[in-house]
Amino acid sequence: MTSSTIDKAAGPEKTWSRFKYPQSLIKYGITLIILVFIVISIDYLNIHLNRLLTMFPRLGNLFGNRYYPPDIPYILDSEYLGYVYDTVKMAYLGTLFGIILAIPLSWFASFNMTPNKRFLYPISRFILMLCRAVHEMIWTILFVTILGFGMLPGVMALSLFSLGFTGKLFSEEIESINRGQVEALQATGANHIQVFIYSVLPQVRVAWTGISIYTWDTAFRAATVVGFFGAGGMGWYLRRTIQQIQSHRVAAILLSIVFLVVISEVISAWARNKVGKA
Repeated sequence: MTSSTIDKAAGPEKTWSRFKYPQSLIKYGITLIILVFIVISIDYLNIHLNRLLTMFPRLGNLFGNRYYPPDIPYILDSEYLGYVYDTVKMAYLGTLFGIILAIPLSWFASFNMTPNKRFLYPISRFILMLCRAVHEMIWTILFVTILGFGMLPGVMALSLFSLGFTGKLFSEEIESINRGQVEALQATGANHIQVFIYSVLPQVRVAWTGISIYTWDTAFRAATVVGFFGAGGMGWYLRRTIQQIQSHRVAAILLSIVFLVVISEVISAWARNKVGKA
């Protein structure tokens, strides 16, 4: 049989395309629906897109005239540096307490390793979901209303934020462990605590360390602004200067916050890299 006979038997040459009918019709139909939805949403929300054209000149005027030059000597004052130190302590304590609480709760909230699926599992899941669902700023306002101004409301708000954030990630790491080691230890008659300490923790130790470092980084960013709502630290200083319409000092404080967040990010990235190579 010749090659021409084989080609004729195989039929006409087929061309490949990513979408064929009716897939192509569905694709373009969904795209059209999304575009129509966006247009209707912009009109319904009364969003004036023409304002974007005037945004950059206004930004230039704001940073060029109102906020420039920043009052750098103001943030080098010992009083402000004390507030910076308070912010670091608040972030550290909030992260520490959140991680300590997240360790048992993540264990209880992991479906494969929880000691009690009827009570402990749903209760722990609900606590983690509640802490994660409420923004740290809302927690701060709530605790400031109850406890008054100061560092304590900020620490408690960051603790609940860290608990919700870390607890969820911790529990997901537990749910992805190797069950073989757990079953081997259970076969020896080990109880729940022994299984958790000698089988679960060794498997999640590295991942938990990386998550803890990332939690600290996130909590520090939040700590720089929770003070704006009365929890002390740099945020309280920022609020005070804004209320006094001291624009040059506000610019200096914003620069200090950006600088500290960048430094925190660099340190956290370095630490996570070290943990990943461990």
